[in-house]
Amino acid sequence: MSVVSLKPYDFPAADSQDKFHGNQLLYVGWEDHLMFCAPFCWPLPGAMSFGELLEKVLPGGFGYHPDFKKIDWSKVEWFKSGKPWRPDDAKSLAENGILHKDVIRFRTPGLTGIKGSCS
Repeated sequence: MSVVSLKPYDFPAADSQDKFHGNQLLYVGWEDHLMFCAPFCWPLPGAMSFGELLEKVLPGGFGYHPDFKKIDWSKVEWFKSGKPWRPDDAKSLAENGILHKDVIRFRTPGLTGIKGSCS
């Protein structure tokens, strides 16, 4: 259903990047794993490497799923704003083109949730 604003929005956004003390919001979702019904959102420094995101951040959100320990990160398919994307683990989030409030998702070929249920 479409929504039309009757008046322009004339106020500052409550979640603008300047409100996150040097961090930016990053949404991360895992395809075919509906145990996580929506992407997680983390406030992260743009200088953090993508490799650090994989090693230090994602396990805190997704690590309790039994498939997480089985992920072969070299085979993961990444999507940024719904389009295929290939991040560089050695580069920072900023160098990978990740901006405030971006959404990235990953698909793990061969891993589709508990007993293939997408959960």
